[in-house]
Amino acid sequence: MKNILTALTIYAMLSSGVSAQTKLTLEECYTKARENYPLIKQKEYVAKSKDYNVSNVWKGYFPQITISGQATYQSDVTSLPISIPGMIIESLTKDQYKAVADVTQVIYDGGVMSAQADIQKATADADDQKIEIELLKVKDRINQIYFGILLLNEQLVQTDLIKKDLNASFNKLNAALANGTATKPNVDILKAELLKTVQREIELKSSRKSFIDMLGLLINQRLEESQKLEQPVIQNVSGIDGINRPELKLYTWQKNLIDNQSGLTFAKILPKASLFFQGGYGKPTLNMLKNEFDWYYIAGARLTWSISNLYTFGNENEITELNKKSVDAQKETFLLNTNLSLKQQNSEIEKLNKLIMVDEEIISIRISVKESAKAQLENGVITSNDFLRELNAEDQAKQNLAIHTIQLLLAQQNYRITTGN
Repeated sequence: MKNILTALTIYAMLSSGVSAQTKLTLEECYTKARENYPLIKQKEYVAKSKDYNVSNVWKGYFPQITISGQATYQSDVTSLPISIPGMIIESLTKDQYKAVADVTQVIYDGGVMSAQADIQKATADADDQKIEIELLKVKDRINQIYFGILLLNEQLVQTDLIKKDLNASFNKLNAALANGTATKPNVDILKAELLKTVQREIELKSSRKSFIDMLGLLINQRLEESQKLEQPVIQNVSGIDGINRPELKLYTWQKNLIDNQSGLTFAKILPKASLFFQGGYGKPTLNMLKNEFDWYYIAGARLTWSISNLYTFGNENEITELNKKSVDAQKETFLLNTNLSLKQQNSEIEKLNKLIMVDEEIISIRISVKESAKAQLENGVITSNDFLRELNAEDQAKQNLAIHTIQLLLAQQNYRITTGN
């Protein structure tokens, strides 16, 4: 007996665990939808592209090697216009050949490669943040579907309650008809209303199944028609301070990119130093009087300074400042529009809170009136239509409460998404 009780206890615990696992929460849907949304793959591509681009930039410090070959025939060659007795000076041939390898090693580039690497990083950060902005829209889609399912759940619960009320009244009125204390039209009216309620239940279940299928597609998980969702608790969003949207980070990265581009502009006006080596094989070589194939090389150091970059340096700095001011203007516009949305959403939340309080009072009254009408119907004082009017009024009041409650939860989640918190 003890073993049986232990087994039953373990089974109950396991069953409870499985049940808890199958109940989805809104946060889980957010996480799964983000992980399975195809656009999320692009974040990895952006990160890898950044690594490759930065690596390519720094490879500019590797020796730069160029190999070339050339064969020419020219109409004339250099020759000495004098003759020296006893000495034969052979003229160069008109066909000439050379194969050359040029090697250049950067010593100092003025910070150009460092600035280019920073630009690649800032560009990748901005691109990554743009993806975050698009991924935020996935939460909106989850909200619409998730809370749509919760609303359908509430409507199905209310429909089931209406069915129970109608069934109870129908059974009692049907018994009264058998006893001759009720009329058949009154019974038929209740039966027709019961069938209408069954139709409504079929429509609601069909809509719920469609929403469940869409949610499963978004989170890449097969969901049963009976899948349960956890209803979020009503929270006080007035305590949420500040805006932490990905758009603000994007503006930061865009200004960072502009600063790095300005750094590249400055690096271009600085002198550059490098070593070079040229080795080759050809005819003639460096000795123009030696008309035969041979090896040769040249090595040295080179210093260059492109003064012409100074011509546009001032204008480019002004363009940089204008670009940063443009980003600041975009940021201010975004914050203004976001704060306007938050004001509107906060007003909506306050309105729904007040409506819910009134809904609860109306429901209390409607229940009392319906119960009185139910007793009167069973005693033959009123008709079925009179009873149905009160029953539908109670149903509408409860549906209004369900709608306003789900709308409040959705408004609170939208408020959180709008603030980015």
